[in-house]
Amino acid sequence: MSAILEVHDVRKSYRLGGIPVPALSGVSFNVMRGEFLTIFGPSGSGKSTLLHLLGGLDRPDAGKILIDGSNILELGDNDLAQLRLTKIGFVFQFFNLLPRLTALENVELPLVIAGLSEKETLERARKMLKFVGLEAREKHKPHELSGGEQQRVAIARALITNPAIILADEPTGNLDTKTGREIVQLMKNLNEERKQTFIVVTHDPQIAQEAHRTVHLKDGLVETISENKPPTRNQ
Repeated sequence: MSAILEVHDVRKSYRLGGIPVPALSGVSFNVMRGEFLTIFGPSGSGKSTLLHLLGGLDRPDAGKILIDGSNILELGDNDLAQLRLTKIGFVFQFFNLLPRLTALENVELPLVIAGLSEKETLERARKMLKFVGLEAREKHKPHELSGGEQQRVAIARALITNPAIILADEPTGNLDTKTGREIVQLMKNLNEERKQTFIVVTHDPQIAQEAHRTVHLKDGLVETISENKPPTRNQ
C-alpha cells in the first residue's frame, strides 16, 4: 500500500504575550491509502494543531506535508481551498452545521460551493444521508436532531465530494459514550466499504485502539506509533 499523506519534520509555534510557544516540535509520519489512523494524546499535545495543518487550515513554520506526492505548503490560497473542497473532508467535535439549513441543505453545501447542478447536488446529498441512516431526517434542522444525528449529518457532508482523506477532530467528544461508539463504528464501516482514508484525533484510548495504527503525541512530538489492526487493503 502506498502513502497518501506524508508528514516530514513539521513544526509550529504560536505567540503568547510576544513569547513563542511550540505546539509541534518536529513531527514525522506517513499515512497509508485506505488506512484508519488515530492521533492520540493528552490535551495540549498538539493533536488539533496537527490536524489543522494536515487539512490546510493553517500553515506550519517548517517541514513538508505531501498529499499524493504534492507539497500542500507550496500551494497558493486558491489552490489550497480547491484541495480542501475536493480531496479532504472535515468532521469536527461541535458538528459545525449551519443552524438555518436543513440536514439535506447542510450536506448539499460543498457541492453548491463546487458549482454542481441543482439536480446532481440533490441526488447525491439524498444518497449520502441514506448512507448514514438519516434519509427520514432530511428536512430537520440541527436543533431538531440529536447529537449523534448531527454528527452523522456532518459525516455525510464530509463525504459528499468523495474526498480521498477524512479528517476528524474529536468527533465523539461532544457525544455520550454509546453514541460516540456508534459514530466510530460508522466511520470504520465507511473506511472499509469506501476505501477512504480516515485520520481521527482523539484523547480516548478505546477509540485509538479501534484504528489500524495510532500516532501517540506528547509535548508536540511523536512519542510512538503503534500497530493495532491490519489495514483493509484496496481491491
